[in-house]
Amino acid sequence: MSETRFTKDHEWVRLDGGIVTIGITEHAQEALGDVVFVELPEPGREVAEGEACAVVESVKAASDVYAPLTGRVVETNQAIVDDPALVNRAATGEGWFFRLEPSDPAAFAALLDEAAYEALLESE
Repeated sequence: MSETRFTKDHEWVRLDGGIVTIGITEHAQEALGDVVFVELPEPGREVAEGEACAVVESVKAASDVYAPLTGRVVETNQAIVDDPALVNRAATGEGWFFRLEPSDPAAFAALLDEAAYEALLESE
């Protein structure tokens, strides 16, 4: 069973079998509006926690997507490159961005749980 955490940058992080899947939250995709372009990191790329490693552009703005954990990109979602609007239609499902093999899987626990993320949204 997978577990989902969140970042202060409005990304969701789902841990499943030692691999994390990263995407942007419903809140983020609503704030962006219609997504028109996505740039993803290359598989095999080593990323550091907090490093900008993907870009999402909408009719309103362009925004970086940050690595929530240090690790190696193992897969990217070509479907959102071909159809960027998939991010709007299914931000927390089929609209995921990339998968990462974390260097320190225990670091996942330090991310925001759902209650902490909801509190963050209420404070903005």
